[in-house]
Amino acid sequence: MDKNDALKRIQTLKQEIEKHNYNYYILNKPTISDFEFDLLLAELQALEDKFPEFKTDDSPTQKVGSDITKGFIQKAHPYPMLSLSNTYSAEEIDAFINRISKSLENTPTFVCEPKFDGTSISLHYSNGVLTEAITRGDGEKGDDVLKNVQTIKSIPQKIETDLPFIVVRGEIIMPRKVFEELNQERTENGENLFANPRNAAAGTLKTLDPNIVEKRQLEAYLYYLLGEDIPIATHWDRIQWLKNHGFNTPQWTKLCKSKDDIIEYIQYWDNHRHSLPFDIDGIVIKVNEIAYQEQLGLTAKSPRWAIAYKFQAEQAITKLLSISYQVGRTGIITPVANLEPVLLSGTTVKRASLHNADQIAIKDIRIGDYVIVEKGGEIIPKVVGVDFSKRSPDLVPLTFISHCPACGTVLQRNEGEAAHFCPNYLCPPQIKGRIEHFVSRKAMNIEGLGEETIDEMVEKQMIQTPADLYSLTKSELLTLEHFANKAADNLLLNIEKSKQTPYSRVLFGLGIRYVGETVAQKLARAFYHIDLLIQATPQQLIEVEEIGNKIAESVYQFFQNKENIKLIEKLKKAGLQFEQAKELKKQSNALANLSIVVTGSFEKPFDRKKIEELVIQNSGKLIKSVSKNTSFIVAGQKPGPDKMEQAQKLGIKVISSNDFLKILGLQ
Repeated sequence: MDKNDALKRIQTLKQEIEKHNYNYYILNKPTISDFEFDLLLAELQALEDKFPEFKTDDSPTQKVGSDITKGFIQKAHPYPMLSLSNTYSAEEIDAFINRISKSLENTPTFVCEPKFDGTSISLHYSNGVLTEAITRGDGEKGDDVLKNVQTIKSIPQKIETDLPFIVVRGEIIMPRKVFEELNQERTENGENLFANPRNAAAGTLKTLDPNIVEKRQLEAYLYYLLGEDIPIATHWDRIQWLKNHGFNTPQWTKLCKSKDDIIEYIQYWDNHRHSLPFDIDGIVIKVNEIAYQEQLGLTAKSPRWAIAYKFQAEQAITKLLSISYQVGRTGIITPVANLEPVLLSGTTVKRASLHNADQIAIKDIRIGDYVIVEKGGEIIPKVVGVDFSKRSPDLVPLTFISHCPACGTVLQRNEGEAAHFCPNYLCPPQIKGRIEHFVSRKAMNIEGLGEETIDEMVEKQMIQTPADLYSLTKSELLTLEHFANKAADNLLLNIEKSKQTPYSRVLFGLGIRYVGETVAQKLARAFYHIDLLIQATPQQLIEVEEIGNKIAESVYQFFQNKENIKLIEKLKKAGLQFEQAKELKKQSNALANLSIVVTGSFEKPFDRKKIEELVIQNSGKLIKSVSKNTSFIVAGQKPGPDKMEQAQKLGIKVISSNDFLKILGLQ
């Protein structure tokens, strides 16, 4: 390779590595495995070694991938917080031991620890009190996520110690069980899934709402102690000190005196890692003696006294027999690979995710191929590639379906989104999915309605929307399989009880895409009555804490759908809670039986939101569009031109905010 080719390849590698760093650290959505990433980095390192004139200070080989994000205060690390060099073979471990031993008077001992697949944290204790919690960031500074960390029960807020200032480092992880429950909830809400527990833990820790962090039950394992004049000479003894002072230290750590001890430890955990309730992706090997650590020192991005042995991701090769297309409750189409059964990570895998049409095309997956199946985060099987050496020449490229497999409607795909979706509101799987979500525990919590019962009800056309549940009769229920008198009575009682479910949970139960339990609570607080939320513009929605463009647009579009408005009106008549009772108290009946449109902007204290609230509080009906049934329009600055034109055509009265306030006796 000549210099020009080397320079081009170096520039390409830098761009690609930076892109993957951004996906990993900022978006928490890696698109390649750690092993593939390390291969890219190793290639770049080799080219820079061969052509040192092209090595720059901002090269990925010279710095730590940064996870610094907006919304947090950045704080400096009192000691550099670097990443570890990775190795994948016993020979490389041997080379590591030989390399450091040459620099030391005596052969060191080593401490081996599980390499937690989570997100690193550095805790600062001043006079025994936790004062800062800093993410790795760029190694020199990171985000202070103290308020989030204070919700993690395994991290002590205060310890008894005479040391004036210490730094305790470790890893924040999400247990597999919690991860599975979280992704199940996100599936039900039509939200993008976390790729693995590491991404879920990292994404959670960077959430701006500590209440969300607390709900997600993160755990922390602490394994490294730093500070000035700490009278403890070995890493092993410092771990014991942390344990004795109330820190959650890894119980699987081992003191090793030779390479054979290290290899034995690695082999054991490579075979037994699935017995742990969380993910590990390798083993960390550290020099035990603190004096030797200081003597060996650091490189620009990693300590010389530690290395990480990375496990290979568990994969299997099997034949792709067919592809099924599943329809979710929001209409999203998910392609699923049907496979010849294969043993993977101790379980038999028959199905695996293909993600979407783009991923199928990029990987050139064809029915009949022998595909590589991997357990993403050790949990969700996914197809990661094709064994092209086994491909039969008669296999044809796959064409993604164009029509919904359930109802035959032409599929759509929004610009900028990877997923195809069925736009038919009456598509049977969507009907069933919406009802299943509506009755679920975190929504209306209607017991006695399992999937089979809902399927039977929909097939018999007893119910088509969640609102139909509130008009069911006992005689109808008795026509269902396995339904006797007691079961029918209990279900009717549970349906009646659900009418007292709080507004935020009703809102969650509507199944708006991207609106999970927490987002529903924030929307309910910001828009005290459902009519206010129906009227909200995307800009008004974005002003709500934690609501971004994607959620705002989804909420707005949901209420543009006439079928959704009809559903809400039926649920209102059934007696469900659609207002935050404590926040929005009724004031009068001054606007009873009046349908009012509010348009334009108004100055505080009676801004648009307040005007809309007053309509609701005084028994008026807040409507979106102007029709012959509109009683009058309250118009502010820059009113909607279409509304004003329609009002003029129909002769609808238009009044100012001052006139409106006079009607209510507030002016």
